[in-house]
Amino acid sequence: MTFALRPLFVLIALVVFAQPAHAFYSWQENDYTLDMRGLLLGSGLALRNPDSPVFYNSRNTSGLAGSGRLMIDASSAKQFSFELHAVQSYIPMKLQTGDSNFAVLRDIERSDVLDWSFNGKRAHLLIDRLNFQYDSGKLNVKMGRQPLNLASTFYFTPNDFFAPFAAQAFFRAYKPGVDAVRADIQLAELSQLSLISVLGYQLDAVSDNGWSNRIDAARNSYLARASSVWGDFEFALLAGSVRKDQIVGVDFQGELFDWLGIRGEGHVNFPDQAGQGQREEFALGLEHRWENSFTLRVEQFYHGSGASNSDNYNLSGTMQGLYLAKHYTAGGMAYEFTPLLNGDVTAIYNWIDNSALIALYLLYSLSDESELAIGSTVTVGRRPLATVINSEFGLYPASASIEFRAYF
Repeated sequence: MTFALRPLFVLIALVVFAQPAHAFYSWQENDYTLDMRGLLLGSGLALRNPDSPVFYNSRNTSGLAGSGRLMIDASSAKQFSFELHAVQSYIPMKLQTGDSNFAVLRDIERSDVLDWSFNGKRAHLLIDRLNFQYDSGKLNVKMGRQPLNLASTFYFTPNDFFAPFAAQAFFRAYKPGVDAVRADIQLAELSQLSLISVLGYQLDAVSDNGWSNRIDAARNSYLARASSVWGDFEFALLAGSVRKDQIVGVDFQGELFDWLGIRGEGHVNFPDQAGQGQREEFALGLEHRWENSFTLRVEQFYHGSGASNSDNYNLSGTMQGLYLAKHYTAGGMAYEFTPLLNGDVTAIYNWIDNSALIALYLLYSLSDESELAIGSTVTVGRRPLATVINSEFGLYPASASIEFRAYF
């Protein structure tokens, strides 16, 4: 779920590395194939909320949650394919809200028709992906519920308009799907044109996912992205309309001197709403991985629609509503201690209010198809006073988590 205060980011940001799920059923005959895979998750989470009765009902919140994902992939004649992901989850309400008084239970923007809730919205059955694909080599067309990843940077992804990950989210194996049509046209050997259309929906507070099943034409999005490779870099231009706002952007990624990875992306937003000026969003990142597996990454983010003063923080969010302020820096280190144990640390700093979030992760491989993840998050910043938000990360809870994953 997506929440106004984002107190549960840690629930989806538990580990760094995810193993591929091997098919528990596989069938092939001539040009026809069918694969079925599964993933079971069990997790425990404990939150230590700021001492702020206005924002939180209690200081301590904890609970257990679980989910299962069934994945079906089928293909015919090598040109046609089908993908289905069904997810059943159980998350207690106090974990869904973080025991916050301001949390808004709303999924990413997609039709409610494929989402069913039970037991007072503690349990959800939803179709996360359901799409058909045609691939002729020169033309690839995918229609239906599908993940759309337009990001080039890692922590801050201003060009990823549809269900972006938070900077501290490391388990990114299954990006949520949105209702869309995407056509990728190969213009040359190293050049491509992508045409994307995403459906928008009306808000519905009583629905199972917070959105209705009625299409809102004003919230539809239409994008074109042209990309090409020159030397060791890929460059792309992006233009279109995202929920009525006009967008013009760029992104690039590559390597300098065969040693330093560099990534960047950003756009200018021309709002449709009267009285609002244009907004700029841009992220730039550097990274390097040494032969001993040690990886270092740093990114700078200019969030033009964010606030330049904590007094102007808006919890209702913006298009890039994961963040409240204008300037951020994120840095991370990862290391493979043993072939079975991996570790990661991520730090995010808000330059406007001088608050920070630090996340630690350990992932231990129990077997070829199971793993155990342990995570913790520490927040630094001035805590809220009554209704006043003194700092962004000072509003976040500290947390500890453990998760078991089994692939089959």
